[in-house]
Amino acid sequence: MSEEQSRVRSRRPRSGAAVAVAAALAAVLPAVLAPGPGWAATDPPAPPAPTASPAPSAPAALSAPPVPSAPPAPSAPVGEAPGPAAPAVGAYLDYGPPGVARMAELSHWLGGTRLRVGHTYLPGDRWSNIEGEPGFLDVWADWRTRQADRMLVLNVPMLERNEAGLDDDEVRELLRQGAAGDFDHHFRRLAERLVSLDAPDTVLVLGWEMNGITYTHRCGPDPEAWKAYWNRIVTAMRAVPGQRFKFDFAPSRGRDAVPWTECYPGDDTVDIVGMDAYDQPRGMPFEEQVSEPYGLQAQVDFARAHGKPVSYPEWGLFRNGDNATYMRRMLAWMEEHGALYHTLTDYCPHGVWQCGANPRAAEVYRSVLSGRTDQDVPQQPEPEPQPRPTPEAPADCSPLDLDDWVEHWIGGRLCLRLDWWSRTR
Repeated sequence: MSEEQSRVRSRRPRSGAAVAVAAALAAVLPAVLAPGPGWAATDPPAPPAPTASPAPSAPAALSAPPVPSAPPAPSAPVGEAPGPAAPAVGAYLDYGPPGVARMAELSHWLGGTRLRVGHTYLPGDRWSNIEGEPGFLDVWADWRTRQADRMLVLNVPMLERNEAGLDDDEVRELLRQGAAGDFDHHFRRLAERLVSLDAPDTVLVLGWEMNGITYTHRCGPDPEAWKAYWNRIVTAMRAVPGQRFKFDFAPSRGRDAVPWTECYPGDDTVDIVGMDAYDQPRGMPFEEQVSEPYGLQAQVDFARAHGKPVSYPEWGLFRNGDNATYMRRMLAWMEEHGALYHTLTDYCPHGVWQCGANPRAAEVYRSVLSGRTDQDVPQQPEPEPQPRPTPEAPADCSPLDLDDWVEHWIGGRLCLRLDWWSRTR
């Protein structure tokens, strides 16, 4: 839906804006940035300047070479639920190491419920990040391998500058380049990285909410090119030895900018039919969220017709506030229809554990999911979370308060010399 653009995204990986701030500081203030123990000693590499996209051509048909046939979908199970009434449960708690640590805390809040699904996102600001370069994938892969039936769900952007507001003409040209195979190598690198991290069965939510207008990887400007591009990505990733990936096609609920059925790339390259479903728009009852065109019932019917399980990678409260009825009905819907997994977006305004604004919905969520355990599954002991040491700034420096994502990217913290003016006179 068009309202999806206003969704709070503050706890996902930061895109190029925050990184550019740090890079600009390091570029224009080289004389005032002083390293100390545990602090960044060198300037970060400047973000590459975006290259101008060629003007979109106007052929009647896509001129890309034919997409190679995709290998058959892997048959190995990926943490599948034991039955239609028991979806694998998780929540999005943070993109990096704090999200891993909070999984155990949320489980404790739920009375020991086993959270089998870990959910995180790759930033879509540049190709190196879409390739999985950020180190936080390591900790998620380690979490995944500690229990055999766990599931790692990773949202993967299909294009860089994914939240840069590119116009339809530029998006159309990028989709056609992708359909021609220009970006295959980025996704092979991501696949190789996941396999090397012992996470070859990751569920990849590729190009999520493609039926909207929020992301560069949207489908609307050229659905045929979008579908061909999806198929190339899946083919490239499945060609990596050792992979057992599952690909989740996850539009936002409802029609949004384009009917999501027009974007469906085909049964050979889709393993799961997902849906991002929030309690919106304002005043819409749950029954209408089910019955609206391209809504919850349409998703279930479509998935059944194509022989696919359903999932809900993003769901939660939104426009109707602390809606306990929605929470109860949505949880019942996902169990009734045998969702493979669901992950609540757990920060305000959508969540219940990390958001104190929704106490009634939190009570419903907790009461329905509390105490669900699988005692027969062998479990390795979880390591005690170790607090990261906070390095002290040098005595003559004042620390700059940058975002965690920026500090991770530059490899430390920055400080400002207090006596820099006298040193330059």
